Amino acid sequence: MDISSAGTQAWDGSPASDGSLLVGMERGLDLSSHRSRRLTPEIVQASDLILVMAPSHLATVKEMDPGANVHLLGGYVSEKTPASTVQDPFGGDLAAYRETADDLERELQGLLEKFPAQ
Repeated sequence: MDISSAGTQAWDGSPASDGSLLVGMERGLDLSSHRSRRLTPEIVQASDLILVMAPSHLATVKEMDPGANVHLLGGYVSEKTPASTVQDPFGGDLAAYRETADDLERELQGLLEKFPAQ
């Protein structure tokens, strides 16, 4: 399984934000070498599954490839109805970054349980 990240509004090569770096450190993660990349039609077409944080991201992916297997991350595993948005903390305070990290951790843990390593 190959897992990667790309953003619909990201600038290629940007470092993690200060909030991300600080919350990552609190959780024992070193994000200092992380660099962003912008989502492209080529990335979409090469992906078997795309999980996004918000409905606007879902729409962007569908514009790139109407047949893309794309879903909201919030609720994909837990099957919340309706599926929920994971808030983007960019520009927010540390509490916003912590809340997003909690949401992502919960959803991604569910993914790991759904798709165990082979």
